[in-house]
Amino acid sequence: MNLGFLGLQFSFGLQQANMGPIYSYLGASEASMPLLWLAGPITGLVIQPIVGALSDRTVTRIGRRTPYFLIGAVLCSLALFAMPYSPALWVAASLLWVLDAANNITMEPYRAYVGDRLDEAQRPVGFLTQSAFTGLAQTLAYLAPSIFVGLGMNPDAVDANGIPDITRLAFAIGAVLSLSTILWSIWRVPELPLEPHELAQMQSRKMSIATTWHDFADAVRNMPQPMRRLALAMFCQWFGMFCYWQYAVLSLARALHESGTAAAVRDATLVNGRLGGFYNAIAFAAALMLVPMIRRLGAGTVHAACMIAAGSAMVVLPTIDNEAWAYLPMLGIGLGWASLMGTPYIMLADCIPPARTGIYMGIFNMFIVVPMLVESLTLPFFYTPLLGGDPRHVITLGGAMMLLAALATLRVGRADDLN
Repeated sequence: MNLGFLGLQFSFGLQQANMGPIYSYLGASEASMPLLWLAGPITGLVIQPIVGALSDRTVTRIGRRTPYFLIGAVLCSLALFAMPYSPALWVAASLLWVLDAANNITMEPYRAYVGDRLDEAQRPVGFLTQSAFTGLAQTLAYLAPSIFVGLGMNPDAVDANGIPDITRLAFAIGAVLSLSTILWSIWRVPELPLEPHELAQMQSRKMSIATTWHDFADAVRNMPQPMRRLALAMFCQWFGMFCYWQYAVLSLARALHESGTAAAVRDATLVNGRLGGFYNAIAFAAALMLVPMIRRLGAGTVHAACMIAAGSAMVVLPTIDNEAWAYLPMLGIGLGWASLMGTPYIMLADCIPPARTGIYMGIFNMFIVVPMLVESLTLPFFYTPLLGGDPRHVITLGGAMMLLAALATLRVGRADDLN
């Protein structure tokens, strides 16, 4: 059922590995990078709660979540095909808005889908399997350009806008994967039919803007206390991860070459692809290993330990000037990424009412996109005066935020204590 998540996360992996370099090739300054990444947090902030509320009430022959899977998959594929052909910075930025909107339309129902189909005992495996597919998909996305180089493609072959041929091929593959895996998942694992009383309750009130707003406001007012207690930890960890994704390539260019030239960025993009592929492969394996650990120690304790590993790795990474040694901190980042994509959802799913899974998953996503939005809007103002205009210092800041996330998670407590 989570195979469609592979295609979705391949798309996210392409963004994480390539949007910074694409913006750089098209003339963007380092300080402006966060503003150019605003599409993700803003579309997530707006779309996921709305889609969550709508999918809780949608009644169709193919299910309540499936229509959103299909709409998002088609839009995502079109945007992926077009992205590496962007002739100007504003075109790439505009396409990222379309791409992130499409991904968010699909993402939220996929989270709710796990809660719909699995009972409480199965959810740790369900959500961490989703995390494992994230690791596998992003491993492939990060490694794709290096694989193409290994097969004989020239990494310095670029179009008139400076975008490499290997980048265009990776995005084309992502477009095919995004649509095909989601279609396969829908066909192989259709949604469970609703009980008559559930269907009657959904149809008792018509879908409208007013109904959607009422559902959202009511869900926020009655938000379970455990979910509120997760907010600070989510803020710190996603602020840190957004720092890493935006500046990883630029930081590596400085660390490995002491330069921010186009040639240094192209080389750092390939290095970042190999490093990212490695940490996502670690995440794939770690996600499955976390299941028994969470059952024994509790989700909160395990997640805090993973955030400490990721934060320590980010603090160390900018000091490394050799690719071979850079794989060592990727172990910590991979462990943190595995937990981040699954464990908080385990902590959440058991404390929310099943009938409102969609809207609460959408609201929970606000805990992800708000810190991204705050980071994007504030970092350009202190990038030079506080961070010295050095992308390596942004990675260090990201590591500090991950360590703060660990402390905040410990304050939430064990998963067994949240209900």
